[in-house]
Amino acid sequence: MNYLWLIIKGMLIGIANIIPGVSGGTMAISLGVYDDLIFSISNIAKDWKKSIRILLPILIGLAGGIVAFSYLIELLLKQYTLPTALAFIGLILGGIPILWLSLKEALQLKNTSITFKHIFVFLVAFMLVAGMALIKESDATLVAFDLTLSNVILLFFIGIIASGTMVIPGVSGSLVLMVLGFYYNILNTVTNFATALRTLDMNGLLHGVALLLPFGIGVLLGIFFISKLISYLFESRPVMTYSAILGLVLASPVAILINTGALSSIKGPNSILLILVGIILLFVCAYLTYVLGKKEDKPDELIEN
Repeated sequence: MNYLWLIIKGMLIGIANIIPGVSGGTMAISLGVYDDLIFSISNIAKDWKKSIRILLPILIGLAGGIVAFSYLIELLLKQYTLPTALAFIGLILGGIPILWLSLKEALQLKNTSITFKHIFVFLVAFMLVAGMALIKESDATLVAFDLTLSNVILLFFIGIIASGTMVIPGVSGSLVLMVLGFYYNILNTVTNFATALRTLDMNGLLHGVALLLPFGIGVLLGIFFISKLISYLFESRPVMTYSAILGLVLASPVAILINTGALSSIKGPNSILLILVGIILLFVCAYLTYVLGKKEDKPDELIEN
C-alpha cells in the first residue's frame, strides 16, 4: 500500500510541475514526502536500495502524471480556468498545517522562537514568488521543438534550470519556463509524445524520446545537486529554511491566479457557477492534500524497514 500511495503522490507532484505558478516542491511538502524525497536523492550513493524504494514509485507516478495529464491540464486551463486554478490552490493550502507543524518542530529542536530575521526571510521569499508571477511571457505559442542538435543541447540545460526550481518549494518550474519562453514548447512536445504513445506512432515516439531524454537527464542532474543544497540547509538552518519555504508556499496562490488569468473568468456569463464549483474544488482538494500529508503510511517507514 505504501508504494501505491507514493505513486499517487508522485502523480500529483507531476501534475503540479506542469501548472504555471504551482510548485512541485510545494506539492511534495503538502503531501508529506518532501523530506524523504530530498533525503533519498542526497543519499542515493550511500544507501541506494532504500533510496530507490522511495524514488522509484514517486518517479513512476511523476512521469505518468506529466504525460497523462498534459492534455487535460491544457484543456482545463483553457476552458475552466478559475475552477482549475482554485483546485490547485486548495491542494497547496491543504499542506499549510503540515508545514506549520514542521516549522514548530524546528523551533523546538533549536530551542528558539520566531525572530525578526525569520519574518524578514519569510517576506523576501513571499515577494520573490509574487514578483515572478507578475512577469508575463507575451509570445508564448503551442509549438513543439524541432529535432536539432542545438535544441537537444538547449533542452538539457533547460532541464537543469527547471529541475532546480522544481526542488525549491514555492518556486514553480513551469513558471520559470514560461518566463524563459520555453513552457508552451515543452508542453506541446510532451503532448505530441503522449499522442504518439497512444497511437503507437514509432516515428513520433522516437522523435519525442530524442527531445525529452536530454531534458529528463538535465532534470535528474539538477534535482540531485539542488537536493544536496536543500538537505544542507535543513540540517544547518532548519528554522530559517522553513520560514522561507512558508513564504514561498503562501505566495503560490497569488502566482496561480495571476499567471493563469483565472480572475478574468469572473466576468464571463457562467461566472457564479464557475466560482461556486471552484470554491467546492478548493475545499475538497485542500482536504485531500491534508489527508494525504497526514497519512500514517509515510515514506519514513520505508526507510526504517
